[in-house]
Amino acid sequence: MEQLTPPPYVERYQYHSVKQINLEGKRLYEAPDGTKTPSVTTILSKTKDMTHLIAWKKRVGEQEAQRITTEAAGVGTAMHNNLERFLIGEERKPGNNLVHVQANKMADEIIKNALCDVDEIWGIEQALYYPEMYSGTTDLVGVYKGKPAIMDFKQTNKPKKKEWVEDYFMQLAAYALAHNAVYGTTINEGHVFMCSRNCEYQQFDLEPSEFEHWSNEWLKRVEDYYTNHHF
Repeated sequence: MEQLTPPPYVERYQYHSVKQINLEGKRLYEAPDGTKTPSVTTILSKTKDMTHLIAWKKRVGEQEAQRITTEAAGVGTAMHNNLERFLIGEERKPGNNLVHVQANKMADEIIKNALCDVDEIWGIEQALYYPEMYSGTTDLVGVYKGKPAIMDFKQTNKPKKKEWVEDYFMQLAAYALAHNAVYGTTINEGHVFMCSRNCEYQQFDLEPSEFEHWSNEWLKRVEDYYTNHHF
């Protein structure tokens, strides 16, 4: 692959420090004012329809499901770390470890298909919060093809259909709403850069025309969480 250079880092905002904490086994974030809120991923997982997941676990068996999930998480983490090194200008060293070699190839696909179109980086692994409602960490916030955007990296065992990734659109909308609320921005788009294990690249775009819809869907999930799952 040709040697690409990372997008420029531009300090547009003085990002607040948001700490991840564990409270009674729950992952929470503590905002600068001391308020503690659940993460975006916690809210999504607690309010998700688990029918398909339960059926899949039954089909493949509990042990195999655990193995697949753990392996996917390992590849995902390695790919994220690889992309982070690229973005901060560090050398990417996959070594000989099979997981890291695989993750490096997957990261290559995301770099050449997506990160080449990122004009500015404002924050990497950036913690964001919506006051008194929720918090979370986005992989990347900055400018994509000339527009301010929230960006996330995902790995998948096999390519996904758009209708399977509705939670991703809600996640992007959640981070955009949080960024807008705290930093006065008007971000209304987001992008998921995804690579499968066989290095097939996919991109899912939250377009400005759909932003209101997915924001509303996300806020319904937040309401559901606080009404039915917040103990």
